[in-house]
Amino acid sequence: MRTAYRVETVRAAEAALMARLPDGALMQRAAAGLAGACATILGRVYGARVVVLAGSGDNGGDALYAGARLARRGAGVSAVLLGARAHEGGLAALTRAGGRVADDPFAVLARADLVLDGITGIGGRGGLRPDAVPVVRAARGSDAVVVAVDLPSGVAADTGAVDGEAVRADATVTFGAYKPGLLVDPAREYAGAVRLVDIGLGPHLPSVPELEALQHADVARLLPVPRVESDKYRRGVVGVVAGSARYPGAAVLAVAGALRGGAGAVRYVGPAGQAVLARYPETLVHAGPPGRAGRVQAWAIGPGLGDTPGVDEVLESDVPVLVDADGLRLLDPAAVRARTAPTLLTPHAGEAAALLGVARDDVEARRLDAVRELAARYGATVLLKGSTTLVADPRGDLPVRVNPTGTGWLATAGSGDVLSGLAGSLLAAGLAARDAASAAAYLHGLAARRAARGAPVAAHDVADALPGAWRDVIG
Repeated sequence: MRTAYRVETVRAAEAALMARLPDGALMQRAAAGLAGACATILGRVYGARVVVLAGSGDNGGDALYAGARLARRGAGVSAVLLGARAHEGGLAALTRAGGRVADDPFAVLARADLVLDGITGIGGRGGLRPDAVPVVRAARGSDAVVVAVDLPSGVAADTGAVDGEAVRADATVTFGAYKPGLLVDPAREYAGAVRLVDIGLGPHLPSVPELEALQHADVARLLPVPRVESDKYRRGVVGVVAGSARYPGAAVLAVAGALRGGAGAVRYVGPAGQAVLARYPETLVHAGPPGRAGRVQAWAIGPGLGDTPGVDEVLESDVPVLVDADGLRLLDPAAVRARTAPTLLTPHAGEAAALLGVARDDVEARRLDAVRELAARYGATVLLKGSTTLVADPRGDLPVRVNPTGTGWLATAGSGDVLSGLAGSLLAAGLAARDAASAAAYLHGLAARRAARGAPVAAHDVADALPGAWRDVIG
């Protein structure tokens, strides 16, 4: 599992570690890891042309010390000083190793093989300063590989927001712990490939991180496994309330996801029963209302629902409920908060914006803040879909989960309906709302990768790839 920590937490851990180390030792550890990563990227250090963009803080010091190490290995290293003052120790080390301060930053950037971004790092606020913007644009416009030191300059470490101009790195070398902005869009897009350098912070970091990203082994531990004595009812029955005369396909896709989610049976309720049975004859179909359809262990309601009633009745049930798409439009926060059983909301950015009463751009710019606010306001687990899918629990003391799987090809009509059915089925199989949402997002993204393989896919392709994704995860 990958974990990420806020800046203040990382700073506290660094201070605790530095108190036990000789002066400057921690920066040297960071510089050594950074130089090693750069050497790997370059392949051949001797004769390579490296430009260090150095701000005046410790981030600039890390970059200058790393530049000195590369210079000692035969690289031609030039420093472009962008802060009010240079880090004295780092600059002295660079000049002793044969590096130099560039007279013309644009000339050295035009010839560079690698550019180190050490302008602001994790302590930066807002976008780049005006004097740094043309230099960063020149670096990005060159043929050089751009490597960010700890975090791309200009992005927000704690939230992933990008306010103004920022460095777009090909790779980021981060120290001690991941920062939330490295895992959450829009900042994640600016970080490129991320490499973590261990500098010894682990024992000084708290046991509960700010963010966590599950991996195969974590998801495998969550997935339901039927026992010998299991039957379809013991494995759980998920009720799917979806589709309408106008959108029967949403019902088919939600059922497709549900059938592959671990529950023993799927009960479909709604007007699209014939379309569902034509594709999935194993489905238990009922015209409705939900309360008369039979016993279920969880409900998933909303995809393609239109104005079909049922949301209020489902919310009054005593089983876990997932609400998506059209089901979110008339959602009453008080009704959700009054529930004693778990509730899982699965909005995309536009739906989240409507629930919060803000603009969609605000949600997309600060996804981490939005998912936390939604979970707190509705007293529900929230899965915020998008380029970075996030899962927040209404308990504020649990880490937000960020989903690491997926592909841009997943942005296709109906894919969210498949996800709703899948997550609802995991709820019915007995997973907690936070775990059901996290595992569903992980499998959904992995299935999309398998189905796409670099080409466009439709939502039904993603559903068909779910068994293979499940097998991948459990090994």
